[in-house]
Amino acid sequence: MECTVSWTGQTGARSGMGFIAETGSGHVLMMDGAPDAAKPENGGQNLAPRPMETVLAGTGGCTAYDVVLILKRGRHDVQGCSVKLTSERAATDPKVFTSIHMHFTVTGKDIPTAAVERAIAMSHEKYCSASIMLGKTAQITTSFDVIAA
Repeated sequence: MECTVSWTGQTGARSGMGFIAETGSGHVLMMDGAPDAAKPENGGQNLAPRPMETVLAGTGGCTAYDVVLILKRGRHDVQGCSVKLTSERAATDPKVFTSIHMHFTVTGKDIPTAAVERAIAMSHEKYCSASIMLGKTAQITTSFDVIAA
């Protein structure tokens, strides 16, 4: 796996903190920093997600992928899956994630809650590389709802 991240460089009077990530699979992702009122030259322009937001989003994508795949392999009629992630970060550098809560909403026909609980557990214990890595610094908790379709 590879990715090239490039600074977008100067933008008008501001230097900006925008970046473009080009993935090995041929996709492009924009990232930007938060504006810095005290030192505008060090801040972003709020034009794209922050890099750490993309880490959190990638983790959500990784675990949701696992949950859907595990449920489908169990022959469950999954029609929807979303995960809302809320997190806390350390106050000082490096501002690692210290806690992450993931709330899954799985929609489908006759999906047993035990199957959803098992799929989430399997993702977090065995398959989701991202959440397993982040679990080295963050306490990760989960909850879920199953909605009948």
